[in-house]
Amino acid sequence: MLDAHLRPLIDPPLNRAGIWLSKQGITPNGVTLTGFCFGLIACFLIMQEFYYSALFFLVLNRLSDGLDGGIARAKGASDFGGFLDICCDFIIYAGFVFSVALAQPENTFPALFLIFSFIGPITSFLAYAIIAEKQRLTTTRQGKKSFYYLGGLCEGTETFFMLVIICLIPAYFSLIAYTFGGLCWITTIGRVLQAWQDFR
Repeated sequence: MLDAHLRPLIDPPLNRAGIWLSKQGITPNGVTLTGFCFGLIACFLIMQEFYYSALFFLVLNRLSDGLDGGIARAKGASDFGGFLDICCDFIIYAGFVFSVALAQPENTFPALFLIFSFIGPITSFLAYAIIAEKQRLTTTRQGKKSFYYLGGLCEGTETFFMLVIICLIPAYFSLIAYTFGGLCWITTIGRVLQAWQDFR
């Protein structure tokens, strides 16, 4: 929901940074994998209940996720780069919640519910992109991307804020998990209705 509104604000500095980094020989896939490593470190720190340290590496992970796009736009985006980026993102999202369950066994069920709820937005997002490519649909609502980005109530920005809140107030994880999980299901229903309208 917020991604499209933030794009005009964050894309210009990311693009400038991407141009500079590309001139230094840094590749978008290299930044993607570096960000993925930051995300794994954040997950490990969550397991140890070092929440503020995990937040630091989470921010580095998300910053890398923005910079790889800026470099890709400067050098020329690749299909594999888009594939790698989305894979790394979704693994870290689920891994973060899984790490909370390991750190707080009493919150295993809320964590399972949240990971289960992630599946709807993820699959509807990717399935829509496949059909959109087949029908040659395009959009620049989320900026220039490797494939069609369908919006929704829960997108990357909202997921990042949710993970930040978990780091700041981990004692309220169950409430956060149930709330965001419910919003994920609303997102899924909205995307299914959108697909029904666009593809029927």
